[in-house]
Amino acid sequence: MGELMAVNTYDPKLVILTVGGAPISGYTDGTFISVERASDTFTKVVGADGNVSRAKSNDRSGTVKITLKQTSPFNDILSGIASLDEMSNAGVVPISIIDLSGSTIMFMPSAWVKKPPTVEFGKEIGNREWVFDFDKCEFPTMVIGGNLPVGL
Repeated sequence: MGELMAVNTYDPKLVILTVGGAPISGYTDGTFISVERASDTFTKVVGADGNVSRAKSNDRSGTVKITLKQTSPFNDILSGIASLDEMSNAGVVPISIIDLSGSTIMFMPSAWVKKPPTVEFGKEIGNREWVFDFDKCEFPTMVIGGNLPVGL
């Protein structure tokens, strides 16, 4: 008799993004959130004799890209944050990302809109890509994990 195996499952509906405490939704099809650090964690240097050294970077800054459909009402929230920052320098907000179908958790305590998204209008519903810069995202508030098994 065969052994039943669990299947790991990812559910994009269970990825919870909050910006400034507001839960965001209305994502585009495809990649809707991406997070990238600005610098490599270590830089390798190889000497003429082949000895390898590495230098640790303490730069934990980076970018978060959020892609919403142009019809998402959450564009208004992100636009409000950008406008507030541009007018009064008060648009620095926390961003959190939690995958409830897995173990990935990311927290950026200080993030701001890098620039407003490119706005295009056409025959089809377009996208609005919001790019936020952040000052740090580091362990232990950054866990890049897998997804949980479902079944027996």
